[in-house]
Amino acid sequence: MKVLVLGGAGYIGSHTALELVRAGSEVIVADNLSTGHLAAVPKGAVFQKGDLHDFGFLDKLFKSEKPDAVIHFAAFSLVGESMTDPLKYYDNNLCGTKVLLEAMVKNGVDKIVFSSTAATYGEPKSIPILESDPACPTNTYGETKLAMEKMFYWTAKAHGLRYVSLRYFNACGADADGKIGEAHDPESHLIPLILQVPNGQRESISVFGTDYDTPDGTCIRDYIHVTDLADAHILAVKYLMNGGESDIFNLGNGVGHSVREVIDTARRVTGHAIPAVEAQRRPGDPARLVASSEKAKKILGWKPGHDSLEEIIASAWKWHKDHPRGYI
Repeated sequence: MKVLVLGGAGYIGSHTALELVRAGSEVIVADNLSTGHLAAVPKGAVFQKGDLHDFGFLDKLFKSEKPDAVIHFAAFSLVGESMTDPLKYYDNNLCGTKVLLEAMVKNGVDKIVFSSTAATYGEPKSIPILESDPACPTNTYGETKLAMEKMFYWTAKAHGLRYVSLRYFNACGADADGKIGEAHDPESHLIPLILQVPNGQRESISVFGTDYDTPDGTCIRDYIHVTDLADAHILAVKYLMNGGESDIFNLGNGVGHSVREVIDTARRVTGHAIPAVEAQRRPGDPARLVASSEKAKKILGWKPGHDSLEEIIASAWKWHKDHPRGYI
């Protein structure tokens, strides 16, 4: 199996590329390195530097490498930034994906697994969230991902493309061997921000909003280990290779943890006090996001193997403690 991983130098993309290599697949990683890291690309993968907007680059890549399938991680994903610079997100996420689909159609590559998000749901009406629930994003990032899903749907109708869209919840943790992990600049994810405190990079962690309708007043999220996400992407590729129809799947542990719970768990794992400072809510943050992943378990045969919050944070802490400046 030969797989093209777009955005494979990023956080989830690099972990997926690594698991593909470990499984014996041929892997081509393409990334413009605007947010990814060359050091995160696993040994054994072919790396090609290029941009999603560049049809010539993609056309040449498909012609030379002839991948069986594509996994698409190449999108901007900062919720806050998407609210202040929405056109940047429409340009990269939608316009870039349009060019990708044009190149795929031209070259007869008809299988793609798409890195989507729980942000497509917005403020859910019920918990746990089902794939059949309404998709009403509350931020530009979620809106662009939903539009990308619809782009796949209509392209599939017109050109016979088959796709799997994976709507996952809060990606976290790091590979067990500690060689790759999460490194964003700027960092916006809760767990690495918390771990900057015991790493001496910040004095405290901010808690954005303490008046939500939740047991302790802070946002509740479903935290899913990045290696479990990687495994789901590989299962989705195999599902398409075996003739599976286009579909959408949630990926999460089905358990919600509040911001305060995550901070308390990090305190236990690191042995550090980790002071917390209360701050105002951020725009676009739903109170609760917890997944039902029963569909992925039933159809893809997926099962999270790292569902303990302590294990997730311990793996992240191992990476961040040893790599306080990321890949620098």
